[in-house]
Amino acid sequence: MVENNNKSGFVALLGRPNVGKSTLMNYLVGQKVAITSNKPQTTRNKISGILTTDDMQAVFVDTPGIFKPHLNLDEYMDKASLSSLKDVDLILFMVEPEEMGKGDAYIADMLKDVKVPVLLLINKVDQVNPNELLPIIDQYRNLNIFKEFLPVSATQGVGISDLMQVLHQYLPEGPKYFGSDQITDRPEYFMVAELIREQILKLTAEEVPHAAAVWVEQMNKHENNKLQIEATIYVEKSGQKGIIIGKGGKMLKQIGINSRRQIEDLLGEKVNLHLWVKVQRNWRSDPQFLRRIGYNPKDFT
Repeated sequence: MVENNNKSGFVALLGRPNVGKSTLMNYLVGQKVAITSNKPQTTRNKISGILTTDDMQAVFVDTPGIFKPHLNLDEYMDKASLSSLKDVDLILFMVEPEEMGKGDAYIADMLKDVKVPVLLLINKVDQVNPNELLPIIDQYRNLNIFKEFLPVSATQGVGISDLMQVLHQYLPEGPKYFGSDQITDRPEYFMVAELIREQILKLTAEEVPHAAAVWVEQMNKHENNKLQIEATIYVEKSGQKGIIIGKGGKMLKQIGINSRRQIEDLLGEKVNLHLWVKVQRNWRSDPQFLRRIGYNPKDFT
């Protein structure tokens, strides 16, 4: 039953890697539900963030950045993004405040035949002169794809009130799909693994962050009033394992300390976090292993 003409629906967030989709979703939801870093390909799965107001519930589907795939993991990430175009009520295509490049044109071309409204979000507008936005908007307007053009800043909150009004305008009337206090559809163990991976992204460099995967082995035991969490960090090479462990275990300890703080904030309880590092050679090109740790392309067929 629809109550008080409530608006509700699913909103896909699309864009190139590192354009700010996860940051925007976290801002809108008011809490971290997707990890962020300054490195491309931070998001690997579709993650939903749920925004509930008095008269609207928008379920944002944050997707991996779309790019030409080279590995099985890349292909999984592209399928995760493209599958989000199915069964959504609205699409937000996020771009940088710059001239349209090949990557943006590639995504825009995919949006020509979708059956739902597509809005263009120009992110990071706090970093440019407003006069620079007009030719960018004109370039995208010529594609005849977008219903609205919205300058925003996912970090500063610029344009968010306008975005909220437009969401309410374009979402259909319908009931709330989730409880008012629910902020994501992902299970806690997934969120815990992502928070650990976020620290690997922030504390390590070069190929190491992209060659790392995290799998939570167990998180249902309590000892001494603390939740016991055991997680394995998988890497592809022995050298990467050495970097993550660090001299005298210093890097792994720091990853654990930082992750534990975030996990305790997420779960609202004290945590003992136990981390292991294992080498799984070429796991990003191993479909069987990818399925084992939760990356299953069949989810999107």
